[in-house]
Amino acid sequence: MFDSHAFYKKRFSSHLKETGRYLKYIFNGHMAFAILFFISASAYYYQQWLTELPANFPTALIIGITFGLIVSYSPVRTLLKEPDLVFLIVAETKMGAYFRNALIYSFVIQLYMILLFAAAFGPLYFASYPERAGSMYLLTLVLLLLFKVANLFANWWMLKVREPGIRNIDLLIRTVLNGVIFYFIVNGDMLFAGITSILFVIVFLYDYYYSNKQSGLAWDLLVEKDQNRMQTFYRIANMFADVPHLKNRVKKRQWLVHLVNRGVPIEKKHTYDYLFRISFIRSGDYLGMYVRLIVIGGLFIYFIPNVWMKILFGILFLYLSTFQMMPLYQHHRTNMWLDLYPVELNYRRSAVLKIVYQLSTIQTLLFALLFVLLQEYLGFVIVLGGGLLFTVLFVNGYMKPRLK
Repeated sequence: MFDSHAFYKKRFSSHLKETGRYLKYIFNGHMAFAILFFISASAYYYQQWLTELPANFPTALIIGITFGLIVSYSPVRTLLKEPDLVFLIVAETKMGAYFRNALIYSFVIQLYMILLFAAAFGPLYFASYPERAGSMYLLTLVLLLLFKVANLFANWWMLKVREPGIRNIDLLIRTVLNGVIFYFIVNGDMLFAGITSILFVIVFLYDYYYSNKQSGLAWDLLVEKDQNRMQTFYRIANMFADVPHLKNRVKKRQWLVHLVNRGVPIEKKHTYDYLFRISFIRSGDYLGMYVRLIVIGGLFIYFIPNVWMKILFGILFLYLSTFQMMPLYQHHRTNMWLDLYPVELNYRRSAVLKIVYQLSTIQTLLFALLFVLLQEYLGFVIVLGGGLLFTVLFVNGYMKPRLK
């Protein structure tokens, strides 16, 4: 007889083993140091900023919107795989224990986000509302957990609905209601919070009623959702280690490809220059990550008051970007056609080193120009010189020996 609870335990054990193997590479010594520095510096300046918090700062609006988004984003991790569409679908009536465990696991792994933002917003809450006791914020966190559970069940029920438009509208309505509810709670307007909570309960009950009208589980949708989340995890892990399960996404971006390849000579020795520039632009990983790190690093440089901390954050984000470009060398490792290129292998290594040099130099110049806009000319000189020196040392001393 099929035991879905025992089956889930085996699937869960396999899932933990697989993700744990990649997490070990993600949180290596380099990344752990960068995260520790980032958190420490952010906490220090956050506390300084709170001492000068404006009286009209929109605390309720910021916390309300953030908490609303946190509870609304409640995906269900079913751990289903493509073969399950054939072998498990016939046992749908016996899968109750399996999906119950999946809901519990989904809730537990999303608690870290609640704890993280609850700890981050705690000082802001007490600085904005010193007259309120700590029990009020504790009540807010309890309600946050309750709404998280409710939205998790609502998302699970709506996964029975195949029409994406209906699912999206339902998610939008619940997201707006969640944000409004927590805005009123944080602002102390408990009457309005109660009224909007009643509206949420109506939507919640309707989701339950509408899902029960569906013929059964949308197994293909469940597998698709879970596989997409695993692919997201694989793309992150691929920046630190080779991930054979990764399915690379490709985007055209024709105008950008044409722009970056205009200066590449049509010669054999520049074959890999052309290839890796296209890979950087069209892959779903590198360009977006590179731009995000530049934007986030620029925001830190702009808002942090101390010039030396601006410089440290500039070098830190330069290091993060350069380090994340290293997997570009192995990006085509499963493509056998590259082995047929009549091009020497050393051209391949030099092409990767060249593009990393160029990307790191561009980022250094952007950070340095930001110091000019802030009229921090000493910071401009240090970031420009230090960034270029770091690029040379990192690429030649750390990256080059590891390109095998």
